[in-house]
Amino acid sequence: MTVSVSAIGAHTLDAAHAFAAELAARGVPVSLLVAPRLKDGYRLDADAATVDWLRVRRESGDSLVLHGYDEAATKRRRAEFAVLPAHEANLRLMAADRVLDHLGLRTRLFAAPRWSVSDGVRSMLPRNGFRLLIGPDSVTDLVRGTVERARVLGIGEAFLAEAWWCRTLVLSAERTARRGGTVRLAVSARHLRRPGPRQAALDVVDLALLHGCLPTVYQWDSPPRLNRVA
Repeated sequence: MTVSVSAIGAHTLDAAHAFAAELAARGVPVSLLVAPRLKDGYRLDADAATVDWLRVRRESGDSLVLHGYDEAATKRRRAEFAVLPAHEANLRLMAADRVLDHLGLRTRLFAAPRWSVSDGVRSMLPRNGFRLLIGPDSVTDLVRGTVERARVLGIGEAFLAEAWWCRTLVLSAERTARRGGTVRLAVSARHLRRPGPRQAALDVVDLALLHGCLPTVYQWDSPPRLNRVA
């Protein structure tokens, strides 16, 4: 089981913090999907509190995943990395990587906003040092070329957040866990202040644990030969 939280910034940090604390009490780490710029002109490099919190979370066992570069500059109905040609994808990846590196938050994992990624982005990820591509129905190791199949169950950001959807999501997660499948839960921090979506997310986690799912984070493990060389 993996749990990821996106849209983390000054306006959502309190909700993300409270949710992560609830998961920590259950022994569940979190994959934190981070973008340098969000809506309304928000910039991560001007938000010391969020940067410090992300550093502490990673040191405690959570993982960081690059989740776009500039949400505000993206057309409203189009995900940022959904249709980019290779050249523009390369520029955005380099810019985002530079910001996170400067903040001490550099990561080699990538998940596109709204889970939509173009062929141009795919071709540029390994060239920019990224090793894992996290998609809506699979996780691809860009070094080994292997793919692990498992569908994301989400609340917000390309997914709904209405009450009926939350109930459906909980039932779907329980069915997956009961059959021994991999539960991948993705939650936008913008919805964690609402009791319905927040409780649904916690219900998914509790049911997955009840059925024996092992909590983990998105991560890339280097091959033994690379470890020896290092």
